[in-house]
Parts: sequence; structure tokens; C-alpha cells
Amino acid sequence: MISVFPMSDVTYKRILVTGGSAVAGEGLRSVVSRGEYPGREFIFPASKELNLLDFASAMAYVENFRPDAIIHFAAISGGIQLTIDHPASVMRDNVIMNFNILEAARVSHTPKLLMTLSGGMYPMNAHIPIKEEAIHDGYPHESNYSYAFAKRLVDPMIKAYRKEFGMDIIGIVPDAIVGPRSNFNPSASTAISALIRRFYENREGDSPLVVWGDGSPLRQVTFSEDIGSVAIWCIDNYSDPQILNVGTMEEISIKDAAHAIAEYMDIDKERIIFDLTKPVGQHRKAMDNSRFVSLSHFTYTPIREAIRKTVEYFIEHYPDSEKLRL
Repeated sequence: MISVFPMSDVTYKRILVTGGSAVAGEGLRSVVSRGEYPGREFIFPASKELNLLDFASAMAYVENFRPDAIIHFAAISGGIQLTIDHPASVMRDNVIMNFNILEAARVSHTPKLLMTLSGGMYPMNAHIPIKEEAIHDGYPHESNYSYAFAKRLVDPMIKAYRKEFGMDIIGIVPDAIVGPRSNFNPSASTAISALIRRFYENREGDSPLVVWGDGSPLRQVTFSEDIGSVAIWCIDNYSDPQILNVGTMEEISIKDAAHAIAEYMDIDKERIIFDLTKPVGQHRKAMDNSRFVSLSHFTYTPIREAIRKTVEYFIEHYPDSEKLRL
């Protein structure tokens, strides 16, 4: 049975957020900056301050801050090309980071730990919409297998550490995330982030804006601030080894996303062409978030609004390579 307890029963006041400079961490930082969690102290260390690939460094940082809870957003992730070119490094670094934060939390007796998995870990042939129980039912997409298996390993990590050490560890599964601090580097960006950069850098003139495939694949895309709010809700209200799908159920086609990006940049949509000689990709990868929504009654930012806010952030900060991770 899923265990849920009301926020009034437990309050985690000192919260350490790993990966705070990436898109999910930035989403939580934005929510915190609006004063939605008064009386709490959040810390968002940069990777140079908290080196999760080195256990001694991770242990020392956690011991020094003594958090009541850790939200572990940090990951080595990006586009398909990154995992194709560096499958061993991606797998190794993610597994090391996950074990180091687990061990640091265990040794320092951190009361709560939230781990993040990935929608890309689910089997290619899973029934749509994908439920959490399907996690180990088949092979993930070949192009992403190393990252997928590193993320799948989080599930038995949670169960094992809860059973042997009695730790309160939970796992959440977001889908694609957009928002400020998205990664817009072509070698590491997701489809929508890549389109935003490509369209903006080629907005002048009348040359074609090429989108791979026929534009029909559907994708779930969640706004980064929603993921930040979800993480806090789960820290306060959820305690169970069962992982939770927490991304939106709303879907948008690649074609509609491309048209929305063009609209927000005042680009003529007629310039967009679809290259049918290129791979279309998996048509749907929709996850079922009904378990989480039934518990939380959470409502999500509409996809088009999430894309609009991401486009506005990109335009405002271009060409700042640090803020846009170009």
C-alpha cells in the first residue's frame, strides 16, 4: 500500500538540491524565490562545490550542511547523440553519482532523500500510457540504453536501502522538462530545446527551417517549475518504495511544437519543412501519472505556455552561453 502522510506531520526545513543549475533545479529555485516555502532553507550548490563523482567530497558537503532532506536532480544527461557517443561515461557517472548521494545520506543520517529517474528508461514496447510497474519489462531504446539502465538502477537502489538501512528514500519519474536553464547545446539538448535554438539562430531571412521526420511523434513536456513543486510535495507527503510518474499527461506533436516556437518568435510557419528522409522516432512515449495525481491533485502548466516561457527566456539571454548552456 502507498504511504502518504500530511504535510503538517513532517516538515523538512533544510533542503539540499543537487543539480541546482540545470533545468529542474532552476525550476525549483524559481518557485522558492517567490516565497512559496517560507521558513525553509534551500541550498543549490554548483558542481564545483559539490562534486558528486567523488565520495569524500560529497560526504563532506552533506555532513557540513546537515540537510533534513536531499532532492537529487543532478545527472549526466542530454540528447541522443551524447549517449550514442559516450555510453560508458554516461552510465558510469550517473551510477557513481547516485550511489555517492545515497551513501552520503546514509552515513549522515539524512531523514529524507528524493531520487529522480527518467521516462526514457521505460521499455520500447511498454503499453501506452506507461505505468510505473513496466520499468523492468523490456529493453529501452537502443540509442539511450546506457542512461536508461543507469536510471532504472535507481529503483532497486531505493528498495534495497529502504529495506536494509530503514532510509526514507523515494523516486520520481519526470518526462521531458523545458524551462529556464534548459540545455540548448545541440549535442546534449532535447528536441524542443534544439528547435528553439535552431529557429532563433535562423530567424532572419526566408531559408527553410528543417525539422527531422514528419512531425507526427507525440511528446509529453513538463514545465520546470512544476517539477520543482512536485519534488517538494513528494518530500512532504510521500513515503513509499513505489516510484511515481510525475510528468504531465498532456502531449504535443513535434509539428505543433515547431509551429508554437515559430509563433512565439514571429517566424513565418511556412518556412518550416519536414525532412521525411530523416528518422521519425518513436511515435508515443506517454507515461501514466494517475497514481501521483490521485494523491496530490496537482495541476500542470499547459505545454504551450511552458514552451512560450522557455522561448522568452532563451531570447532574453541569447547569446549568454553560461545561462543557456550553448
